Amino acid sequence: MEEEIVPKSDTLSALVTEDLELLGLEELEERISVLKTEIERVKAVLESKKGSRAEAEALFKA
Repeated sequence: MEEEIVPKSDTLSALVTEDLELLGLEELEERISVLKTEIERVKAVLESKKGSRAEAEALFKA
């Protein structure tokens, strides 16, 4: 059985529970585009934080 992922914020919860059947083709395409852009933005911040963490760990190991 697959475990359901429950977002922490109300905004994410609203996003993933929205009824997509109510959206038109253009709205769905736009949603995909916006979400892809947001994924790239999140990945950039994630990589930045990983780099900062690695730098901090190296500093404390020295």
